[in-house]
Amino acid sequence: MCIRAHGLTKRYGGKTAVDGLSFSVQPGVITGFLGPNGAGKSTTLRMLLGLIRPTQGAITIGGRPIAELEHPARTIGALLDARAVHPQRTAYDHLLAFAHAAGLGKARVDKMLDLAGLSNAATSRPDQFSLGMYQRLGLATALLGDPDVLVLDEPLNGLDPEGIRWMRSLMRSLASKGRTILFSSHLMSEMEITADNLIVIGNGRLIADSSLAEFIKAHTSTVVLVRTAAREQLARALSDAGMRFKAIASDTLHVAGADPSCVGGMAAKEGITLDELTTIREPLEKAFLRLTRSVTQYEGQLA
Repeated sequence: MCIRAHGLTKRYGGKTAVDGLSFSVQPGVITGFLGPNGAGKSTTLRMLLGLIRPTQGAITIGGRPIAELEHPARTIGALLDARAVHPQRTAYDHLLAFAHAAGLGKARVDKMLDLAGLSNAATSRPDQFSLGMYQRLGLATALLGDPDVLVLDEPLNGLDPEGIRWMRSLMRSLASKGRTILFSSHLMSEMEITADNLIVIGNGRLIADSSLAEFIKAHTSTVVLVRTAAREQLARALSDAGMRFKAIASDTLHVAGADPSCVGGMAAKEGITLDELTTIREPLEKAFLRLTRSVTQYEGQLA
């Protein structure tokens, strides 16, 4: 079931939070939703979930706004604010209330507690929870209706390494079954590991919408790291061939815009023994910061 935004716009007085945004989220893949603080991500997700109305444009699930879905809880599950839980309800009662509202039985509650690793905390109140436990309960709530679409806003916040690995594995498992998954995160390293596609926005406008592989190819740079005791000899050969390079250490060069086989072949021709020949790609985080620098609203200064 596809999510589509077309000309999506939201204004608050004289401020435009989302500005003519169009994109699609396909089933069977994990789509990462990126943007700096204030980019309009949360506003977009709230319009998707029918919590606020667009000023213009539309965002639909399977071709219909969420308000027109016959069984919303069985179509889309969402985690926007993990702490949005009644403080006096136990984890079990919290899920049971949502299950009743969606016309689901108690068996589904037990299954979701087990899935989220909260069976031992079923009778605990949320005020006894860590942030990671809140996230697990929020995801259990989102999955109650066994929805085709899952929308997660910063689901990794507060999770320990095991929890992050579990969340990543769960998203992959759901996507492999044809579910549509849209999730936001400021953890670029995790986004690079988890996402198949990326949607990047800034100032409410679309910056990029592509597969992760295409994004990396278009927006990141690579260098060839070569380490050898004959650094100066190799540097002369590279210079004679018109190749750009930078000395990093007494035995190491970074060669820009080159293929490792080309550098290795040149070294072999010169009779140079190499100790290391590696391609290094800059991280996704660096590409993201460079791409969104002009639309970052909140930027601190180093002391």
